[in-house]
Amino acid sequence: MKISTSALVFVFILFLSTQVAAGKKGGDVPNVIFIICDDLNDSVEGFGGHPQAITPNMDRLARKGVKFVNAQCNVPICGPSRASLWSGLYPHTTGNFGYKQQQNPWRKNPVMKETVTLFEHLTNEGYKVFASGKIHHNGHEDWDIFKDLDGNTGFKVEPSMGPYPAGDKHEYPGRGNTHPDMPSGMKGVGWDSGFGAIRDISAEYGGTGYWKYKFSWEDEYRYEGPDDRDLMPDERCADYAIELLQQKHDKPFMLAIGFNRPHSPRHVPENYFDLYPLDELQLTPMLKDDLEDCAPTFSTKKDIGTEGYGFEKFSHVINNGGLENLKAWTQAYLACVTFVDDQLGRVLDALDESAYADNTIVIFTSDHGYHMGEKSHLFKNSVWEESTRVPMVIAGPDIAVDAVCTAPVSLIDLYPTLVDYGQLDQEPNARKNGKSLDGFTMRGLLENPSANKWEGPPIAITALSSNKPLEINEPGAPEDQHYSIRSERYRYVLTRNGEEELYDHLTDPNEWYNLASRPQYAPVVQTLRKEFFQVINTTR
Repeated sequence: MKISTSALVFVFILFLSTQVAAGKKGGDVPNVIFIICDDLNDSVEGFGGHPQAITPNMDRLARKGVKFVNAQCNVPICGPSRASLWSGLYPHTTGNFGYKQQQNPWRKNPVMKETVTLFEHLTNEGYKVFASGKIHHNGHEDWDIFKDLDGNTGFKVEPSMGPYPAGDKHEYPGRGNTHPDMPSGMKGVGWDSGFGAIRDISAEYGGTGYWKYKFSWEDEYRYEGPDDRDLMPDERCADYAIELLQQKHDKPFMLAIGFNRPHSPRHVPENYFDLYPLDELQLTPMLKDDLEDCAPTFSTKKDIGTEGYGFEKFSHVINNGGLENLKAWTQAYLACVTFVDDQLGRVLDALDESAYADNTIVIFTSDHGYHMGEKSHLFKNSVWEESTRVPMVIAGPDIAVDAVCTAPVSLIDLYPTLVDYGQLDQEPNARKNGKSLDGFTMRGLLENPSANKWEGPPIAITALSSNKPLEINEPGAPEDQHYSIRSERYRYVLTRNGEEELYDHLTDPNEWYNLASRPQYAPVVQTLRKEFFQVINTTR
Protein backbone atom coordinates (compact mmCIF):
# COMPACT_ATOMS: atom_id res chain seq x y z
CA MET A 1 0.00 0.00 0.00
CA LYS A 2 1.36 3.41 -0.96
CA ILE A 3 1.30 6.20 1.61
CA SER A 4 0.82 9.74 0.32
CA THR A 5 3.36 12.46 1.00
CA SER A 6 0.78 14.48 2.94
CA ALA A 7 0.05 11.49 5.15
CA LEU A 8 3.75 11.04 5.88
CA VAL A 9 4.05 14.71 6.78
CA PHE A 10 1.07 14.40 9.10
CA VAL A 11 2.56 11.34 10.80
CA PHE A 12 5.92 13.11 11.21
CA ILE A 13 4.28 16.18 12.75
CA LEU A 14 2.28 13.96 15.07
CA PHE A 15 5.48 12.16 16.10
CA LEU A 16 7.25 15.45 16.85
CA SER A 17 4.34 16.80 18.89
CA THR A 18 4.21 13.55 20.84
CA GLN A 19 7.94 13.77 21.52
CA VAL A 20 7.62 17.37 22.73
CA ALA A 21 4.76 16.42 25.06
CA ALA A 22 6.72 13.42 26.31
CA GLY A 23 9.75 15.60 26.86
CA LYS A 24 7.77 17.97 29.04
CA LYS A 25 6.37 15.13 31.08
CA GLY A 26 9.75 13.45 31.33
CA GLY A 27 11.66 16.45 32.64
CA ASP A 28 13.48 17.68 29.53
CA VAL A 29 12.34 21.19 30.39
CA PRO A 30 13.26 22.71 33.75
CA ASN A 31 11.14 22.88 36.84
CA VAL A 32 10.62 26.36 38.29
CA ILE A 33 10.63 27.65 41.85
CA PHE A 34 9.50 31.27 41.79
CA ILE A 35 9.90 33.09 45.11
CA ILE A 36 8.47 36.58 45.46
CA CYS A 37 8.76 38.69 48.61
CA ASP A 38 6.62 41.66 49.52
CA ASP A 39 8.12 45.14 50.05
CA LEU A 40 11.71 43.86 49.85
CA ASN A 41 14.10 46.61 48.75
CA ASP A 42 17.85 46.32 48.10
CA SER A 43 18.64 45.53 51.75
CA VAL A 44 20.22 42.32 50.54
CA GLU A 45 23.88 41.34 50.68
CA GLY A 46 25.58 42.37 47.45
CA PHE A 47 22.86 44.73 46.23
CA GLY A 48 24.24 47.94 47.72
CA GLY A 49 21.35 48.63 50.08
CA HIS A 50 21.54 48.67 53.86
CA PRO A 51 25.12 47.69 54.78
CA GLN A 52 24.10 45.75 57.89
CA ALA A 53 21.51 43.49 56.24
CA ILE A 54 22.10 39.83 57.07
CA THR A 55 20.97 37.71 54.11
CA PRO A 56 23.38 34.78 53.67
CA ASN A 57 20.89 32.64 51.77
CA MET A 58 20.05 35.32 49.23
CA ASP A 59 23.78 35.73 48.77
CA ARG A 60 24.18 31.96 48.51
CA LEU A 61 21.61 31.83 45.70
CA ALA A 62 23.34 34.72 43.93
CA ARG A 63 26.62 32.79 43.94
CA LYS A 64 24.82 29.98 42.15
CA GLY A 65 23.38 32.17 39.42
CA VAL A 66 23.02 35.68 38.04
CA LYS A 67 22.40 38.73 40.20
CA PHE A 68 20.51 41.50 38.38
CA VAL A 69 21.55 44.69 40.17
CA ASN A 70 19.43 46.96 37.95
CA ALA A 71 16.08 45.17 38.00
CA GLN A 72 12.96 47.32 38.29
CA CYS A 73 9.32 46.71 39.07
CA ASN A 74 6.72 47.97 36.59
CA VAL A 75 4.42 49.49 39.21
CA PRO A 76 5.72 50.23 42.73
CA ILE A 77 2.70 48.92 44.64
CA CYS A 78 1.46 45.37 45.28
CA GLY A 79 -1.71 44.84 43.25
CA PRO A 80 -0.79 46.20 39.82
CA SER A 81 2.82 45.04 40.14
CA ARG A 82 1.78 41.43 40.60
CA ALA A 83 -0.94 41.70 37.95
CA SER A 84 1.63 42.95 35.45
CA LEU A 85 4.18 40.30 36.46
CA TRP A 86 1.82 37.34 36.15
CA SER A 87 0.12 38.58 32.98
CA GLY A 88 3.29 39.70 31.21
CA LEU A 89 1.58 42.95 30.22
CA TYR A 90 2.69 46.50 31.00
CA PRO A 91 0.34 48.77 32.98
CA HIS A 92 0.11 51.08 29.96
CA THR A 93 -1.17 48.08 27.95
CA THR A 94 -3.89 47.20 30.44
CA GLY A 95 -4.58 50.54 32.15
CA ASN A 96 -4.07 48.83 35.53
CA PHE A 97 -1.88 51.42 37.28
CA GLY A 98 -3.04 50.87 40.84
CA TYR A 99 -5.52 53.67 41.44
CA LYS A 100 -7.53 52.47 44.48
CA GLN A 101 -6.13 48.98 44.02
CA GLN A 102 -8.33 47.42 46.69
CA GLN A 103 -11.50 48.37 44.80
CA ASN A 104 -10.22 47.38 41.35
CA PRO A 105 -9.49 43.63 41.09
CA TRP A 106 -7.23 42.87 38.15
CA ARG A 107 -9.59 40.21 36.75
CA LYS A 108 -12.26 42.88 36.24
CA ASN A 109 -9.94 45.00 34.13
CA PRO A 110 -11.29 44.91 30.52
CA VAL A 111 -7.95 43.69 29.12
CA MET A 112 -6.77 41.48 31.95
CA LYS A 113 -9.98 39.52 32.39
CA GLU A 114 -9.11 37.72 29.14
CA THR A 115 -5.41 37.35 29.88
CA VAL A 116 -3.69 33.96 30.13
CA THR A 117 -1.47 34.24 33.19
CA LEU A 118 1.93 32.62 33.49
CA PHE A 119 0.39 29.97 35.75
CA GLU A 120 -2.38 29.13 33.27
CA HIS A 121 0.06 29.02 30.38
CA LEU A 122 2.37 26.62 32.17
CA THR A 123 -0.59 24.42 33.09
CA ASN A 124 -1.88 24.41 29.51
CA GLU A 125 1.59 23.38 28.29
CA GLY A 126 1.97 20.37 30.57
CA TYR A 127 3.37 21.72 33.85
CA LYS A 128 1.97 21.04 37.29
CA VAL A 129 1.59 24.40 39.03
CA PHE A 130 1.52 24.88 42.79
CA ALA A 131 1.32 28.03 44.90
CA SER A 132 1.59 29.09 48.50
CA GLY A 133 1.37 32.43 50.32
CA LYS A 134 0.93 35.88 48.81
CA ILE A 135 1.08 35.44 45.04
CA HIS A 136 -1.54 37.87 43.84
CA HIS A 137 -2.50 40.92 45.86
CA ASN A 138 -4.60 39.98 48.88
CA GLY A 139 -8.24 39.66 47.87
CA HIS A 140 -7.38 39.41 44.16
CA GLU A 141 -6.43 35.73 44.10
CA ASP A 142 -7.25 33.54 41.11
CA TRP A 143 -7.79 30.37 43.13
CA ASP A 144 -8.99 28.09 40.34
CA ILE A 145 -5.61 28.08 38.60
CA PHE A 146 -3.89 26.11 41.35
CA LYS A 147 -4.16 22.70 42.95
CA ASP A 148 -2.21 21.33 45.89
CA LEU A 149 -0.58 17.93 46.27
CA ASP A 150 -3.91 16.44 47.35
CA GLY A 151 -5.69 17.77 44.28
CA ASN A 152 -7.55 20.50 46.16
CA THR A 153 -8.13 23.78 44.36
CA GLY A 154 -6.42 26.87 45.73
CA PHE A 155 -3.23 27.70 47.61
CA LYS A 156 -1.82 25.26 50.12
CA VAL A 157 -1.15 28.18 52.51
CA GLU A 158 -3.48 31.08 51.96
CA PRO A 159 -2.03 34.59 52.16
CA SER A 160 -1.95 36.11 55.64
CA MET A 161 0.00 39.06 57.00
CA GLY A 162 -0.43 37.85 60.56
CA PRO A 163 0.09 37.36 63.35
CA TYR A 164 -0.97 40.65 64.93
CA PRO A 165 -1.06 41.67 68.59
CA ALA A 166 -4.69 41.86 69.60
CA GLY A 167 -4.00 43.99 72.63
CA ASP A 168 -6.06 44.31 75.78
CA LYS A 169 -9.37 44.74 73.94
CA HIS A 170 -9.12 41.42 72.07
CA GLU A 171 -10.31 43.07 68.89
CA TYR A 172 -9.11 44.26 65.49
CA PRO A 173 -6.24 46.63 66.39
CA GLY A 174 -5.76 48.42 63.08
CA ARG A 175 -2.99 46.40 61.45
CA GLY A 176 -1.08 45.76 64.63
CA ASN A 177 -0.16 49.30 65.68
CA THR A 178 -0.56 48.35 69.33
CA HIS A 179 2.63 46.35 69.95
CA PRO A 180 4.12 47.45 73.30
CA ASP A 181 7.66 47.60 71.85
CA MET A 182 6.74 50.36 69.41
CA PRO A 183 7.86 53.88 70.35
CA SER A 184 4.88 56.03 71.24
CA GLY A 185 5.61 58.30 68.29
CA MET A 186 5.13 55.40 65.89
CA LYS A 187 1.74 54.26 67.10
CA GLY A 188 -1.20 55.39 65.07
CA VAL A 189 1.00 56.63 62.24
CA GLY A 190 -0.74 54.57 59.59
CA TRP A 191 -2.25 51.30 58.50
CA ASP A 192 1.08 49.65 57.65
CA SER A 193 3.27 50.80 60.52
CA GLY A 194 2.96 48.05 63.12
CA PHE A 195 6.12 46.28 64.26
CA GLY A 196 7.64 44.46 67.20
CA ALA A 197 9.01 41.10 68.26
CA ILE A 198 6.79 38.04 68.53
CA ARG A 199 7.04 37.30 72.24
CA ASP A 200 4.85 37.08 75.32
CA ILE A 201 3.11 40.46 75.45
CA SER A 202 0.53 39.60 78.10
CA ALA A 203 2.34 41.47 80.90
CA GLU A 204 2.04 44.78 79.06
CA TYR A 205 -1.70 44.20 78.73
CA GLY A 206 -2.42 43.24 82.33
CA GLY A 207 -2.18 39.54 81.62
CA THR A 208 -4.80 39.62 78.85
CA GLY A 209 -2.81 40.43 75.72
CA TYR A 210 -2.52 37.83 73.00
CA TRP A 211 -1.98 37.45 69.27
CA LYS A 212 -4.42 37.12 66.42
CA TYR A 213 -3.39 35.17 63.35
CA LYS A 214 -5.40 35.34 60.16
CA PHE A 215 -6.12 38.35 58.01
CA SER A 216 -9.76 37.85 58.96
CA TRP A 217 -8.92 37.88 62.69
CA GLU A 218 -10.70 34.62 63.27
CA ASP A 219 -8.00 32.58 64.97
CA GLU A 220 -5.77 33.08 67.95
CA TYR A 221 -2.05 32.66 67.37
CA ARG A 222 -0.57 30.41 70.05
CA TYR A 223 2.62 31.63 71.69
CA GLU A 224 4.02 29.86 74.74
CA GLY A 225 7.69 30.61 74.11
CA PRO A 226 10.25 30.98 71.32
CA ASP A 227 10.37 27.19 70.84
CA ASP A 228 6.69 26.55 71.47
CA ARG A 229 4.57 28.65 69.16
CA ASP A 230 2.47 28.41 66.04
CA LEU A 231 4.32 28.72 62.76
CA MET A 232 4.14 31.98 60.88
CA PRO A 233 2.67 32.03 57.34
CA ASP A 234 6.09 32.29 55.68
CA GLU A 235 7.34 29.32 57.70
CA ARG A 236 4.32 27.32 56.59
CA CYS A 237 5.04 28.27 52.96
CA ALA A 238 8.60 26.99 53.31
CA ASP A 239 7.26 23.76 54.87
CA TYR A 240 5.01 23.24 51.86
CA ALA A 241 7.92 23.76 49.46
CA ILE A 242 9.95 21.18 51.38
CA GLU A 243 7.05 18.72 51.26
CA LEU A 244 6.61 19.24 47.54
CA LEU A 245 10.30 18.77 46.79
CA GLN A 246 10.27 15.45 48.64
CA GLN A 247 7.55 14.12 46.32
CA LYS A 248 8.00 12.34 42.99
CA HIS A 249 6.61 14.32 40.04
CA ASP A 250 5.88 12.80 36.66
CA LYS A 251 5.64 16.22 34.99
CA PRO A 252 7.72 19.36 35.22
CA PHE A 253 6.41 21.60 37.98
CA MET A 254 6.29 25.23 38.92
CA LEU A 255 6.04 26.27 42.56
CA ALA A 256 5.24 29.91 43.32
CA ILE A 257 6.02 30.95 46.89
CA GLY A 258 4.81 34.31 48.13
CA PHE A 259 6.64 35.32 51.29
CA ASN A 260 4.82 38.11 53.17
CA ARG A 261 7.76 39.67 54.95
CA PRO A 262 9.18 42.26 55.11
CA HIS A 263 5.66 43.66 54.52
CA SER A 264 3.90 45.09 57.55
CA PRO A 265 3.04 44.38 60.25
CA ARG A 266 6.71 43.69 60.84
CA HIS A 267 6.40 41.02 63.51
CA VAL A 268 8.94 38.19 63.56
CA PRO A 269 10.44 36.16 66.42
CA GLU A 270 12.52 38.09 68.92
CA ASN A 271 15.85 36.52 67.96
CA TYR A 272 15.74 38.33 64.60
CA PHE A 273 15.43 41.69 66.33
CA ASP A 274 18.40 40.74 68.51
CA LEU A 275 20.58 40.54 65.38
CA TYR A 276 20.25 44.31 64.96
CA PRO A 277 21.06 46.10 68.26
CA LEU A 278 19.64 49.62 68.18
CA ASP A 279 22.81 51.18 69.55
CA GLU A 280 24.79 49.78 66.60
CA LEU A 281 22.23 50.30 63.86
CA GLN A 282 22.89 52.63 60.94
CA LEU A 283 20.21 54.64 59.18
CA THR A 284 19.93 54.87 55.43
CA PRO A 285 21.80 57.84 53.83
CA MET A 286 19.51 60.88 53.76
CA LEU A 287 19.99 64.42 52.45
CA LYS A 288 18.37 67.37 54.18
CA ASP A 289 15.82 69.12 51.96
CA ASP A 290 16.23 66.38 49.36
CA LEU A 291 12.80 67.15 47.90
CA GLU A 292 13.61 70.75 47.00
CA ASP A 293 14.73 69.97 43.44
CA CYS A 294 12.16 67.23 42.84
CA ALA A 295 9.07 67.60 40.69
CA PRO A 296 6.37 69.54 42.60
CA THR A 297 3.91 66.95 41.28
CA PHE A 298 5.23 64.61 43.97
CA SER A 299 6.77 66.76 46.69
CA THR A 300 4.08 69.47 46.84
CA LYS A 301 0.95 68.43 44.95
CA LYS A 302 1.08 64.77 46.05
CA ASP A 303 -0.40 63.72 42.70
CA ILE A 304 0.02 60.01 43.47
CA GLY A 305 -2.58 57.26 43.67
CA THR A 306 -1.79 56.86 47.37
CA GLU A 307 -1.56 60.66 47.71
CA GLY A 308 1.16 61.82 50.10
CA TYR A 309 1.08 58.89 52.49
CA GLY A 310 4.81 58.09 52.35
CA PHE A 311 5.77 61.71 53.02
CA GLU A 312 3.19 62.08 55.79
CA LYS A 313 4.33 58.88 57.46
CA PHE A 314 7.97 59.99 57.47
CA SER A 315 7.03 63.42 58.80
CA HIS A 316 4.95 61.93 61.61
CA VAL A 317 7.78 59.57 62.61
CA ILE A 318 10.39 62.35 62.68
CA ASN A 319 8.15 64.92 64.38
CA ASN A 320 7.12 62.52 67.15
CA GLY A 321 10.42 61.05 68.26
CA GLY A 322 13.00 61.93 65.64
CA LEU A 323 15.58 59.58 64.20
CA GLU A 324 15.25 57.15 67.12
CA ASN A 325 11.79 56.29 65.79
CA LEU A 326 13.23 55.69 62.35
CA LYS A 327 15.96 53.52 63.85
CA ALA A 328 13.38 51.34 65.61
CA TRP A 329 11.46 50.95 62.36
CA THR A 330 14.68 50.09 60.49
CA GLN A 331 15.49 47.42 63.07
CA ALA A 332 12.10 45.80 62.49
CA TYR A 333 12.43 45.96 58.71
CA LEU A 334 15.87 44.34 58.72
CA ALA A 335 14.72 41.71 61.21
CA CYS A 336 11.96 40.75 58.78
CA VAL A 337 14.42 40.62 55.87
CA THR A 338 16.65 38.16 57.75
CA PHE A 339 13.64 36.11 58.80
CA VAL A 340 12.53 35.68 55.18
CA ASP A 341 16.13 34.92 54.20
CA ASP A 342 16.04 31.98 56.61
CA GLN A 343 12.88 30.67 54.92
CA LEU A 344 14.61 30.94 51.55
CA GLY A 345 17.52 28.94 52.99
CA ARG A 346 15.18 26.14 54.06
CA VAL A 347 13.77 25.93 50.53
CA LEU A 348 17.25 25.91 48.97
CA ASP A 349 18.38 23.16 51.35
CA ALA A 350 15.38 21.03 50.35
CA LEU A 351 16.08 21.62 46.66
CA ASP A 352 19.74 20.66 47.07
CA GLU A 353 18.70 17.41 48.75
CA SER A 354 16.01 16.58 46.19
CA ALA A 355 15.99 14.81 42.84
CA TYR A 356 15.36 18.16 41.15
CA ALA A 357 18.52 20.05 42.13
CA ASP A 358 20.06 19.92 38.65
CA ASN A 359 16.94 20.67 36.63
CA THR A 360 15.21 23.53 38.42
CA ILE A 361 15.30 27.25 37.74
CA VAL A 362 15.05 29.34 40.91
CA ILE A 363 13.86 32.93 40.65
CA PHE A 364 14.00 35.18 43.69
CA THR A 365 12.64 38.73 43.61
CA SER A 366 10.16 41.21 45.12
CA ASP A 367 7.05 43.00 43.85
CA HIS A 368 8.66 46.42 44.50
CA GLY A 369 11.06 48.17 46.85
CA TYR A 370 10.48 50.34 49.90
CA HIS A 371 11.90 53.65 51.14
CA MET A 372 13.61 53.71 54.53
CA GLY A 373 13.62 57.51 54.85
CA GLU A 374 15.20 58.50 51.53
CA LYS A 375 13.47 61.50 49.93
CA SER A 376 11.64 62.05 53.26
CA HIS A 377 9.57 59.02 52.31
CA LEU A 378 8.71 55.94 54.38
CA PHE A 379 6.66 53.81 52.03
CA LYS A 380 6.62 52.34 48.53
CA ASN A 381 4.84 53.82 45.47
CA SER A 382 7.31 56.47 44.34
CA VAL A 383 9.29 57.07 41.15
CA TRP A 384 12.68 56.80 42.89
CA GLU A 385 15.25 54.01 43.14
CA GLU A 386 14.38 52.64 46.57
CA SER A 387 10.77 52.08 45.51
CA THR A 388 11.20 50.92 41.91
CA ARG A 389 14.30 48.73 42.20
CA VAL A 390 13.91 45.10 43.23
CA PRO A 391 16.45 42.43 44.09
CA MET A 392 16.44 39.75 41.39
CA VAL A 393 18.46 36.54 41.31
CA ILE A 394 18.02 33.68 38.84
CA ALA A 395 19.88 30.37 39.04
CA GLY A 396 19.54 27.02 37.31
CA PRO A 397 20.71 24.77 34.50
CA ASP A 398 22.74 26.47 31.73
CA ILE A 399 22.70 29.77 33.67
CA ALA A 400 25.95 31.56 34.48
CA VAL A 401 27.32 31.10 38.00
CA ASP A 402 28.31 33.83 40.46
CA ALA A 403 27.69 36.51 37.85
CA VAL A 404 26.38 40.07 37.88
CA CYS A 405 24.27 41.75 35.22
CA THR A 406 23.90 45.54 35.14
CA ALA A 407 21.50 45.77 32.18
CA PRO A 408 18.15 47.37 33.05
CA VAL A 409 15.50 44.64 33.18
CA SER A 410 12.15 44.48 34.91
CA LEU A 411 9.55 42.06 36.25
CA ILE A 412 7.77 42.17 32.87
CA ASP A 413 10.63 40.09 31.43
CA LEU A 414 10.18 37.07 33.70
CA TYR A 415 7.12 35.62 31.92
CA PRO A 416 8.79 35.52 28.46
CA THR A 417 11.97 34.16 30.05
CA LEU A 418 10.08 31.17 31.43
CA VAL A 419 8.28 30.77 28.10
CA ASP A 420 11.70 30.48 26.50
CA TYR A 421 13.18 27.99 28.97
CA GLY A 422 9.97 25.94 29.13
CA GLN A 423 9.66 25.78 25.32
CA LEU A 424 6.15 27.19 25.58
CA ASP A 425 3.92 28.81 22.98
CA GLN A 426 5.12 32.41 22.65
CA GLU A 427 1.60 33.79 22.11
CA PRO A 428 -0.43 32.62 25.13
CA ASN A 429 -3.18 35.21 24.50
CA ALA A 430 -3.73 34.41 20.83
CA ARG A 431 -7.19 32.95 21.50
CA LYS A 432 -8.02 35.36 24.31
CA ASN A 433 -7.37 39.12 24.20
CA GLY A 434 -4.81 38.83 21.40
CA LYS A 435 -2.13 40.69 23.34
CA SER A 436 1.49 39.67 22.86
CA LEU A 437 3.70 39.55 25.94
CA ASP A 438 5.30 42.94 26.52
CA GLY A 439 8.62 41.79 27.94
CA PHE A 440 11.62 39.97 26.47
CA THR A 441 13.39 36.76 27.38
CA MET A 442 16.47 37.31 29.51
CA ARG A 443 18.09 34.08 28.37
CA GLY A 444 20.96 35.89 26.62
CA LEU A 445 21.71 37.83 29.79
CA LEU A 446 21.51 34.70 31.92
CA GLU A 447 23.95 32.77 29.76
CA ASN A 448 26.34 35.68 29.15
CA PRO A 449 25.52 38.40 31.70
CA SER A 450 28.70 40.43 31.29
CA ALA A 451 27.93 41.15 27.62
CA ASN A 452 24.69 42.97 28.54
CA LYS A 453 23.28 42.01 25.14
CA TRP A 454 19.69 40.95 24.61
CA GLU A 455 16.62 41.78 22.53
CA GLY A 456 15.05 43.97 25.21
CA PRO A 457 15.11 47.78 25.26
CA PRO A 458 17.98 49.77 26.84
CA ILE A 459 15.61 51.03 29.54
CA ALA A 460 13.24 49.64 32.17
CA ILE A 461 9.92 51.42 32.74
CA THR A 462 8.04 51.89 36.01
CA ALA A 463 4.61 53.55 36.00
CA LEU A 464 3.19 55.48 38.96
CA SER A 465 -0.53 56.12 39.23
CA SER A 466 -1.71 59.71 39.50
CA ASN A 467 -4.68 60.55 41.69
CA LYS A 468 -6.91 61.45 38.77
CA PRO A 469 -10.27 59.87 39.68
CA LEU A 470 -11.46 56.74 37.87
CA GLU A 471 -14.67 54.78 38.00
CA ILE A 472 -14.47 51.28 39.48
CA ASN A 473 -12.66 48.96 37.06
CA GLU A 474 -12.07 51.77 34.58
CA PRO A 475 -8.58 51.54 33.02
CA GLY A 476 -6.34 54.53 33.59
CA ALA A 477 -5.18 56.44 30.53
CA PRO A 478 -1.39 56.10 30.03
CA GLU A 479 -1.03 59.83 29.41
CA ASP A 480 -2.55 60.57 32.85
CA GLN A 481 0.17 58.70 34.79
CA HIS A 482 3.79 59.33 35.75
CA TYR A 483 6.81 57.33 34.61
CA SER A 484 10.27 56.46 35.85
CA ILE A 485 12.74 55.32 33.20
CA ARG A 486 15.93 53.53 34.24
CA SER A 487 18.87 53.03 31.90
CA GLU A 488 22.13 51.39 32.87
CA ARG A 489 23.46 54.75 34.08
CA TYR A 490 20.55 57.17 34.51
CA ARG A 491 17.09 57.49 36.00
CA TYR A 492 14.72 59.80 34.15
CA VAL A 493 11.34 60.82 35.55
CA LEU A 494 8.50 62.27 33.50
CA THR A 495 5.28 63.42 35.15
CA ARG A 496 1.93 63.69 33.43
CA ASN A 497 2.23 67.49 33.28
CA GLY A 498 5.73 67.38 31.79
CA GLU A 499 7.91 67.93 34.87
CA GLU A 500 11.22 66.08 34.72
CA GLU A 501 13.93 64.64 36.93
CA LEU A 502 17.26 63.13 35.93
CA TYR A 503 19.80 61.35 38.14
CA ASP A 504 23.24 60.09 37.19
CA HIS A 505 23.87 56.85 39.09
CA LEU A 506 27.53 56.89 38.18
CA THR A 507 28.10 59.95 40.37
CA ASP A 508 24.90 60.08 42.43
CA PRO A 509 23.65 56.61 43.45
CA ASN A 510 21.41 58.16 46.13
CA GLU A 511 19.53 60.29 43.57
CA TRP A 512 20.17 63.49 45.49
CA TYR A 513 20.76 65.89 42.59
CA ASN A 514 18.20 66.48 39.85
CA LEU A 515 20.11 67.26 36.64
CA ALA A 516 17.14 67.57 34.29
CA SER A 517 17.32 71.35 33.91
CA ARG A 518 21.07 71.53 33.32
CA PRO A 519 21.83 72.28 29.65
CA GLN A 520 24.70 69.82 29.37
CA TYR A 521 22.30 66.96 30.15
CA ALA A 522 19.73 67.92 27.51
CA PRO A 523 20.99 65.22 25.09
CA VAL A 524 20.62 62.57 27.80
CA VAL A 525 17.05 63.68 28.55
CA GLN A 526 16.21 63.73 24.86
CA THR A 527 17.58 60.20 24.33
CA LEU A 528 15.75 58.74 27.32
CA ARG A 529 12.47 60.41 26.30
CA LYS A 530 12.83 58.96 22.81
CA GLU A 531 13.54 55.46 24.12
CA PHE A 532 10.61 55.71 26.52
CA PHE A 533 8.10 56.70 23.84
CA GLN A 534 9.41 53.98 21.53
CA VAL A 535 8.51 51.39 24.16
CA ILE A 536 5.16 52.99 24.96
CA ASN A 537 4.13 53.30 21.30
CA THR A 538 5.24 49.75 20.51
CA THR A 539 3.29 48.09 23.30
CA ARG A 540 0.15 50.18 23.51
